[in-house]
Amino acid sequence: MSLKLEVQTLQRVPMFANIEAARLKLLAFASERVSFPPGDILFRQGDDSDAAYVILKGQANVNLNSGDQVITVASIGEGSFVGEMGIISDTPRTATIEAVEEIEALRISRDVFINMIKEFPMMALEVMKELVSRIENTNAKLAAVSRKG
Repeated sequence: MSLKLEVQTLQRVPMFANIEAARLKLLAFASERVSFPPGDILFRQGDDSDAAYVILKGQANVNLNSGDQVITVASIGEGSFVGEMGIISDTPRTATIEAVEEIEALRISRDVFINMIKEFPMMALEVMKELVSRIENTNAKLAAVSRKG
């Protein structure tokens, strides 16, 4: 995937949408391009949080391990951004991300991401909005599972 296409994908990520293309080009350039075949794990719940990922191509499931159950709380694809919660809070991963299809992604290190937030404080607001939305979605799915159980 070309740098131009990576920047276009970053522009579709809500928290990067208002950042000028030249800066997104720097972000893409500073990020590592990674691939995962179907069934591979991008990261596991409980792992140390060292990077976030922007999905450039493919599909993955967001899974929560709850005792002896694995609950799929979301399916993500191109333009999705995952892993930022852990790098912001410096806490272990809260979910496992498993490739359903071949995944191509940008791996954004903690340092690069934190520097972007420092440089663009409005990005922090977009991060908070996204996190609130995810928490609401996860709570609704967990409530549905508990009603079934």
